[in-house]
Amino acid sequence: MHSYILELKCSRCGRKYDANVVQSVCTSCGGTLFSMYDIEKAKNKFAKQDLQKRTPSLWRYREMLPVKIEKNIVTLGEGYTPITRIERIGEKLGLKQLYVKDDGIIPTGTFKTRGMTTAISKVKELGISKVALASAGNAGGAAATYSARAGIECFVFMPKDAPESTKKECYEMGAHVYLVDGLINDAGKFVVNGKQKYGWFELSTLKEPYRVEGKKTMGYEIAEQFDWILPDVIVYPTGGGTGLVGMWKAFNELQELGWLDRENKKPRMVSVQSKGCAPVVKAFKEGKESVEEPFKDAQTIAGGIRVPSPYASEQILKVIRASQGTAVEVDDSEIIQSMQTLGKQEGLNVCPEGAATLAGLGKLIDNGWLEKNERVLLYNTGSGLKYPEVVNLPKLKVFSKEVAYSFEL
Repeated sequence: MHSYILELKCSRCGRKYDANVVQSVCTSCGGTLFSMYDIEKAKNKFAKQDLQKRTPSLWRYREMLPVKIEKNIVTLGEGYTPITRIERIGEKLGLKQLYVKDDGIIPTGTFKTRGMTTAISKVKELGISKVALASAGNAGGAAATYSARAGIECFVFMPKDAPESTKKECYEMGAHVYLVDGLINDAGKFVVNGKQKYGWFELSTLKEPYRVEGKKTMGYEIAEQFDWILPDVIVYPTGGGTGLVGMWKAFNELQELGWLDRENKKPRMVSVQSKGCAPVVKAFKEGKESVEEPFKDAQTIAGGIRVPSPYASEQILKVIRASQGTAVEVDDSEIIQSMQTLGKQEGLNVCPEGAATLAGLGKLIDNGWLEKNERVLLYNTGSGLKYPEVVNLPKLKVFSKEVAYSFEL
């Protein structure tokens, strides 16, 4: 195995760091550190044709991931999830090329797995024995799962109203689970304040260099699955924003590698948030470079995007603007309706965050932002099965077992 990682570089001030020792964020400005690779060597020795014989997992792109020694990879076969064309919905919306990339079928049922396989693998390689993070639920479950597989102790702090399924998932995987009477940013304070006291490495969103590397494989897969011609538009549910930032990083790396066709055209990136928690949308509309204050009274059924103050909001906003994209907000009622639409019309059981992308797409069509002939990709970040509390069943008819041969519907 060979990784072409060279160093870590601050996304804000450009300061460089040694990739062979434990790093978190930039010690000068607090910016997120990105893994940087030797693109020239990779161009000479790593070709996209090499992928054809590889296992269909995100580790097929191992040369452009930060783990150097193969035995340190902690994996459950994650990645290379399907892209499905949704023709019925597309026809109703007047879009001929509408697709969904479905990370709901990935291990742990959430795209958070992508970041945790790379982060925990690198944690193992660096000899770290304890990790901690703040999570709205799914990241905690993924961290607990991969930590268990690696034999690493995991501490998860999450809002007390996080989904019961993810609380149980963390517990079942052996993590130390703590609930906080507040939101994810409140949970994050416990992690920050406990790092020095308890000696754990923080895995919270974009407060370490390696989760974004796993998330960037979303971009590599999209490019490969579309035969190296990227979509015109990618609609993405945004909370902490690691996936949005990661995909853009991937597209830039692919461009440098010379792997993209059609004049290396990159997608316009669309950030979708709930009206109940839309700090990125607010900052984008106001022309701000970052989210300057937490979104007040944040509340939404889509827990994964209930992030009142994303740590690396400046990176999210940079990506939106660099791609000539936009940011839209949707109602929770529209999210629920979109979950039902994707289920009933396409057979896709998506999470609320993923459904928000379809609701957001409707806004883009209504305001004329999209051309009807463009190729549009919605990103579903998790399985709807992890959110049983969101679906309200009507009163169902109950039959007596004695009437099996004479019942009427």
